[in-house]
Amino acid sequence: MIGAKGVRGEVRIKSFTANPRDVGAYGPVQLGDRAAEELKVTGIAKGDVVVGRLAGVADRDAAEALKGVQLFVARAALPKAEEGSYYHADLIGLVVNVTTGEARGKVSAVHNFGAGDILEIARPDGDTEMIPFSAAVIAAVDMAAGTIVVNPLPGLFDEATEETNEKETT
Repeated sequence: MIGAKGVRGEVRIKSFTANPRDVGAYGPVQLGDRAAEELKVTGIAKGDVVVGRLAGVADRDAAEALKGVQLFVARAALPKAEEGSYYHADLIGLVVNVTTGEARGKVSAVHNFGAGDILEIARPDGDTEMIPFSAAVIAAVDMAAGTIVVNPLPGLFDEATEETNEKETT
């Protein structure tokens, strides 16, 4: 949750559902580590932010106390992902390999900064890298095998060298 709305306990929620209003359609929500509570969506504030009411939250102070708390929905309440679509949670932990056979690491997070989904890859050396989750980059996702195969497009995995860095700074 991102904050309170008004003085009667409504909360502003950043929704990650295809239709932002659907955040309240899956039944009770888990608030962080608290038990599931009923959520009623009362309006859309802007874009993917919705306004809602939670049972037992009756004033602004109670709503503000929930700022930063994540909402979760029971997996069983979600519809099955369509062919070629994936829930972000299902991608986390998958091994990422390049079509050449090189292992790059594991998906540690999925981000979306507005231009599409980005996979954050945790490398075996401790570094991380970001790759777009797009048809041009992703050759295959095999949920059963726990892998994602990536096309090595020019510039995607080019490692910076001291020589390259020196040329860029001169």
